[in-house]
Amino acid sequence: MTQPSTGPTEADTFLAVCGHTHLFPGARCRIQGLSDPRAFAEDPWAVELELRLSDDVETDAELRTTDPMGPVLAVPAYTTGAGTSIDGRSWLIREFIRAGDDVELTIGGHASP
Repeated sequence: MTQPSTGPTEADTFLAVCGHTHLFPGARCRIQGLSDPRAFAEDPWAVELELRLSDDVETDAELRTTDPMGPVLAVPAYTTGAGTSIDGRSWLIREFIRAGDDVELTIGGHASP
């Protein structure tokens, strides 16, 4: 999909607040600061994200929308606040829901490498 004229430019990075210290199937994150959350929830486009996990660890991530399996969240390796190493992984996105001014995404299973 071509980004709408009111959508972000490629250089934009959006904050995504997650409720856990790591991702797993069923985990949810809220993407904040989108100019048109309704349009994004209905037909998401690729964006760069800064994931803020529940232990205040932040890591870069990328939402990709061209994968044949559907939207994928690619997260590099990072270390939790407690010192646990989390391997880099790509996750299928099960669902996008508009939540006020945010868009909540629900993590599905692992994406194929």
